[in-house]
Amino acid sequence: MAPTSRAEFVGEAQASQKRSPSKWRLILSVFLPFAAGYYLSYLFRTINAAVSPALASGFGLDAANTGLLASIYFLVFAGAQIPIGVLLDRFGPRRVQAVLLVMAVAGATLFGTADGFAELLVGRAMIGLGVAGSLMAGLKAIVTWFPKERIALVNGCMIMLGSLGAVTATAPTNWLLDWVGWRGLFEVLTFLTITVAGFIYFAVPEPEVNSEEAASSQPLTLWSVYSDRRFLRIAPLSAACIGSSWALQSLWAAPWLADVEGLDRQSQMIQLFIMAIGISLAALMLGTVADQLRRRGIRTELLLAIVAALFVMAELALVLRTPLPSLISWSVVSVVGAATVLSYAMIADYFPKELAARANGALNLLHFGWAFVVQYGTGLVVGQWPAQDGHYPTVAYQVAFGLSTALQVVALVWFAVPWLRTVGQNLQLWFAQPRAELGSWAGSIMLPIEEPILEAREGMEW
Repeated sequence: MAPTSRAEFVGEAQASQKRSPSKWRLILSVFLPFAAGYYLSYLFRTINAAVSPALASGFGLDAANTGLLASIYFLVFAGAQIPIGVLLDRFGPRRVQAVLLVMAVAGATLFGTADGFAELLVGRAMIGLGVAGSLMAGLKAIVTWFPKERIALVNGCMIMLGSLGAVTATAPTNWLLDWVGWRGLFEVLTFLTITVAGFIYFAVPEPEVNSEEAASSQPLTLWSVYSDRRFLRIAPLSAACIGSSWALQSLWAAPWLADVEGLDRQSQMIQLFIMAIGISLAALMLGTVADQLRRRGIRTELLLAIVAALFVMAELALVLRTPLPSLISWSVVSVVGAATVLSYAMIADYFPKELAARANGALNLLHFGWAFVVQYGTGLVVGQWPAQDGHYPTVAYQVAFGLSTALQVVALVWFAVPWLRTVGQNLQLWFAQPRAELGSWAGSIMLPIEEPILEAREGMEW
């Protein structure tokens, strides 16, 4: 093969530089617009804890209707994940996210002007559809523009900023409600949403497509995701923990604090505010820890298992009413909602970027589907006990939370099966060969991950 000339080398370097924008340009024109969209998604998701008392008194809603109104967001959100994932992979995150946010504007307008429960329900469903692509669009943009080895950290930063929406949905929203009421609040949200839609449409660049690479790539379908053994291993645990965390924090934490802990409205908002701060900081912390562990050869799957185990322990502490400040347990519950940082980083490892949005959508379908089941199901279970002076008994919440926790334990055991099998085999080796080196034993107990079905492509250099 003839050696590459200096002119050809310079041309390739210039082309590479053109394809790889500077870090600051990526932050300003890619990262921040999609972080703003995810912020709105988180705000709309968690705002029910603040507005549900006003809606319940104004429209005469019981626990079941309150749970349905909040959870319809998750149901529509989950159902839209697969179609939106396909659209994102085909048309790119800029156009798809901007159009979807316009739908959220229509939903927020309808919700804010509703005269009955049906209009509230339809408006809430439209909001769920409109922000259903916010996280996936951001993840798709990150996978497209940022280097693979930094994805966990960048995901953590985006989810940290986005989860500030949960912070806004607590004490700041409560203050705004006292000032303008819940209808005025949704007027403000309508304006913010249309502003962010314009920001994304006009600021985000379109990535260049390598036609030769696209033509030579293997066919990528949703079956490639759902048939992947690694996906089938992590998906139940990720959905059971993250979906439950979202469902509890965005709705049922406030009733628990009121009915079980006996806190007044102001104390509830303060505790919800602290929990929301926790999830925001946890997103950055988990992304940073995963990034550092990855540099040391420790897989992100192990960190996800540890987070899930802590979540189960925190929920058991609530259900069993252990003599601990409930803020500690509830803070752990909220922190687990940021574990998407870990799940999506693993998905980016498992699948090539051409399939990124569909793979994330497949996982998001389970996250939000389970959030709907837990949020609505908790309302149904709690509603089996009669309310006294507007408060439900402690045992109602214990039963509802306990059922969810039991399913998380099952998912954690399923996730740990390969690791338990490996530990069992190495224990036999340990006793059979007592002189085996300790380093070999320690290295063998890491979580094993099945062989990939698809090979992820290398990202650009940072």
